[in-house]
Amino acid sequence: MATLGVCEDDAAIRKVLVRGLRQAGHEVVVAHDGREALTLLGADCPIEALVMDIGLPDADGRDVVTALKAAGQHAPVLFLTALGATHDLLSGFAAGADDYLVKPFELKELLARLEVLVRRGAGPRAVVGGLTLDAVAHAARTATGEVLLSPTEFRMLAAVLSRPGEVVRRRTVVAAAWPDGAEVSENTIDSFVRKIRAKLDGIASPVRIETVRGVGFTAREQAADPAAGPTADPAADPA
Repeated sequence: MATLGVCEDDAAIRKVLVRGLRQAGHEVVVAHDGREALTLLGADCPIEALVMDIGLPDADGRDVVTALKAAGQHAPVLFLTALGATHDLLSGFAAGADDYLVKPFELKELLARLEVLVRRGAGPRAVVGGLTLDAVAHAARTATGEVLLSPTEFRMLAAVLSRPGEVVRRRTVVAAAWPDGAEVSENTIDSFVRKIRAKLDGIASPVRIETVRGVGFTAREQAADPAAGPTADPAADPA
């Protein structure tokens, strides 16, 4: 039996989900919207899989998942949604989905899919600390301040932070931040990264996004002295 997270705003569907999961012997942590999911289902919540609705009233469920992953919550995710087009599926997987189930759905199928995700599990991951993403406000926060991000900036940053210690390829960042099939130039990607870095420097972020030439981007922790204000990293690739 597992501890599972559920974020679903529709009361009737949520009731069916929670009752079915509990009858199957699982513990369930329930969130009603994106804000509550960020509060209840973060890295400290010991869930073994997460069922996430995409069409939440206050946020896109895909943004909520990328924010949770960036904060260190790496439980496998099953997106539950009415959006079943190919581009919707691809955007969901780009946001970190492990599985996808389109409404209306059979509860037995959902239970079977969750059991597979729980067995597969999520391996231990390094966590880049000190920087929090808010998927509802599209904001980044540190102990010294907050900065608002555009939806594209938020999704690019979340894509990199959700894989701490790894080099995230440019195509992965593009898939997370732009619609499927969008043609995005290298200069556009680099321009957005520069904007993200400038915003993070403005709140003395302990995390910096570094470029790995010819490959992509990685998140690195850096020593930060809040009293000294933001500083640039002369060794970092300016692009």
